[in-house]
Amino acid sequence: MTSTSHTAPAGDAGAVAPSRPEPATWGARNAHDPTAVRDEDGVYWLFSTDADASGPLRAAGAQIRRSTDLVSWEYVGCALDGVPAAAHEHAGAEGLWAPDVVRVDTVDGHEWRMYYSASSFGSRTSAIGLAVAPHPSGPWSDRGIVVATEHDRDGHNAIDAQLVVDGARHHLVYGSFFGGLHILEIDPATGFALDAPAPGAPASSFGTLIARRPRSVDTAIEGPYIVPRPGGGWALVVSYDSLVNTYHVRVAVAEDLYGPYVDHEGREMTDLEANPLQVGLTVLASHRLEGASRGILAPGHASVLTEPGHQLLVHHTRFAETPREHEVQVRRLVWTRGGWPLVSVQTWAGERETDDESTWPSDVSVLAGEWEIVDWSLPTDVVQESRRIVVGDGELEGLVAHGRGRFTRDGEAPVDAVVFPAWDAVRGRATLSFAAVGPKGTVVAGTRVG
Repeated sequence: MTSTSHTAPAGDAGAVAPSRPEPATWGARNAHDPTAVRDEDGVYWLFSTDADASGPLRAAGAQIRRSTDLVSWEYVGCALDGVPAAAHEHAGAEGLWAPDVVRVDTVDGHEWRMYYSASSFGSRTSAIGLAVAPHPSGPWSDRGIVVATEHDRDGHNAIDAQLVVDGARHHLVYGSFFGGLHILEIDPATGFALDAPAPGAPASSFGTLIARRPRSVDTAIEGPYIVPRPGGGWALVVSYDSLVNTYHVRVAVAEDLYGPYVDHEGREMTDLEANPLQVGLTVLASHRLEGASRGILAPGHASVLTEPGHQLLVHHTRFAETPREHEVQVRRLVWTRGGWPLVSVQTWAGERETDDESTWPSDVSVLAGEWEIVDWSLPTDVVQESRRIVVGDGELEGLVAHGRGRFTRDGEAPVDAVVFPAWDAVRGRATLSFAAVGPKGTVVAGTRVG
């Protein structure tokens, strides 16, 4: 992605396929910049950018899908009837981008809040708006603009919002390319900025800068999502590079919500002097597993769904064989003993998954065997082919088991790993997967195959 191409792909203007699939047939397809929530009845609702890879948009207002297992999705329409008037007047947007949906307690009970983005490609004239509903299925009503930027005035861009709820305090993290990512405080009662000059008015300041990248890499950072770390502090999940081919996911951590966020090697996410290809810990990128029918291309713009027993990374991806197409994928997110969020190479398999961490491996000897691995430290400009390794006694030397799938090793070849049950989608069987931070802040993930 470059600074003139942003989050929402709507297909090439005027490029209509010979036969365009009807939205009712989409399923997971065309879900871009997704976020998922679960209602009180256990039904999952997915919200995503207005996008149609087969041609121009047929509807706008933030796409909605539903599911009972996070595996199969049903497209059910848009949350709003087009771009709300205030956001359209400010940004001239044809569709909405990257909606974030959160259930919020209120004095009358609760409501669902959606922070959507309205913009156009390559422009900093953008708006983040707020809509509310009694249920994820709606009806949704617009409340107005929460943050607004103007291309000729501001150095950053008001898109890609996420509401971070920290006890009684609410915060909005947002931003994309240009001037980087920012965070500001939100009034829990209204859903608008705490420093808004009047009720329902846009924020009067743009908040605190928490991450950016230099011009040498087209300032390519977007899609922030912040989650609490086990034991305290915060983790920032972001997407780097080009939406169409080199997109990938990195993480950083901070003690304070407002930063500084640092990677595994201590580099700050606002540092413009450090090597921009190294800042941030890569946890998911383009790859191809053995026997898979499609290679994963440019996965990114992730959100995190937190439920009892597990956390899941919800993201979109393209495919090596069909790079114009994109769909939602869900993967288990795990935390190492050192507090780093890592991601499974296997997609989520619903009821086949095992959440009881007390049953996860607690003996080093279990790790011996043959594994198919992907090395996320390799360049992200190609689809990395997985490879096989055999783990024997030599590779296990010095590893310490801490229970619940956590293993570490100190010394010259440090390891901070999580090993967990997974479903091998290619081979159609239950197995073990792992994700590990190794020397110099590199991450390897894999699946046991023998």
